[in-house]
Amino acid sequence: MPERKKVLLRLDPAVHDAIARWAADELRSTNAQIEFLLRRALAEADRMPRGVGRMRGPGRPRADSGDDEEPTGSTD
Repeated sequence: MPERKKVLLRLDPAVHDAIARWAADELRSTNAQIEFLLRRALAEADRMPRGVGRMRGPGRPRADSGDDEEPTGSTD
């Protein structure tokens, strides 16, 4: 997976608080909620670039999803 871009974003505190509450309701981080909203806006405006990967769904990954597998190899 390519390295994700880091962006400094200045928000009105009331806007940030509203997004944070919304994110908590949907079991996402505030960062993931902002990305979700940006992706939705891009899709609605028909401006989503080709080849953009899908976002993982809200909440914790399922245990059998392989997202949090332990590294292989011996610990001895």
